[in-house]
Amino acid sequence: MIRFAVVGTNWITERFIDAAHESGKLTLTAVYSRKLEQAQAFGANYHVNAFFDSLEAMAQSDAIDAVYIASPNALHYSQALLFLSHKKHVICEKPMVSNLREAEKLVACARENQVVLFEAFKSAHLPNFLALRQALPKIGRLRKAYINYCQYSSRYPRYLAGENPNTFNPQFSNGSIMDIGYYCLASAVALFGAPKSVIASACLLDTGVDALGTACLNYGDFDVTISHSKVSNSDIPSEIQGEDGTLVIEKISECQNVALTPRGGHRQDLTQPQHINTMLYEAQVFADLVEKRQVEHPGLENSLIIANLLTEIRRQTGVVFPADGE
Repeated sequence: MIRFAVVGTNWITERFIDAAHESGKLTLTAVYSRKLEQAQAFGANYHVNAFFDSLEAMAQSDAIDAVYIASPNALHYSQALLFLSHKKHVICEKPMVSNLREAEKLVACARENQVVLFEAFKSAHLPNFLALRQALPKIGRLRKAYINYCQYSSRYPRYLAGENPNTFNPQFSNGSIMDIGYYCLASAVALFGAPKSVIASACLLDTGVDALGTACLNYGDFDVTISHSKVSNSDIPSEIQGEDGTLVIEKISECQNVALTPRGGHRQDLTQPQHINTMLYEAQVFADLVEKRQVEHPGLENSLIIANLLTEIRRQTGVVFPADGE
């Protein structure tokens, strides 16, 4: 069993722990929180007896082999770097870093210490996403794709009321492209690789982060349009168009349904059964990489491509984070 710790005591951490245990390959052995009593309260539900309010102490602990990081985006880099430096495997919530410079340093550190670094982008490992990828040849020469994820944030009313929630605060490396938009961008990279160029636009809030935006990725003979928003809802699915047919995906982050319509033919349902906790699949992939000590894996290159695109999109749209100046 791979003994893992968690940094972050929120709902997404709970879901990952459940998924990790469901995999049968990972077991929670330690919990970190800035307040020790909070770590103890969280860990009590999982019969954990190793608690830390010091990241340095946890990184040095012999009680863990790996760590799951689910802290605010701006903290991912420094925390991941610490654990990698202490030869702990790291699975870090998306986005893994604030910019390309940080991504390059983390990848270099993982390679130097021969440990696994894994960005927790669950969508790419879902059965329906794999079915989507396998179906791509059926639609012939790719021409256009529209990847859409727009969801009104539950924290937006707080922002409108004059508060400054983390979701819309540049101090935490947040905003639409770093959250909702990430799913669209990372899905494009997982399916098509690095584009030749990107053109982006966005609507910024007074805090300086993007509320919504659009990015067009050019792949030469086809393009991918990404639409994202944290201040409006959309019921439109994502779509990939080829000369011989079309693929439609409901809710790209979860890949709830996938359908193929051949040109001139009838719609075919390609949807596969998926576990109710869709984090199970990323937990299984991470565990497999750790068991094999497979430091080099395709996810590393994808993470670098995504970080590069996020950095460029923010440059074009004028979104600047404190982490960019460090």
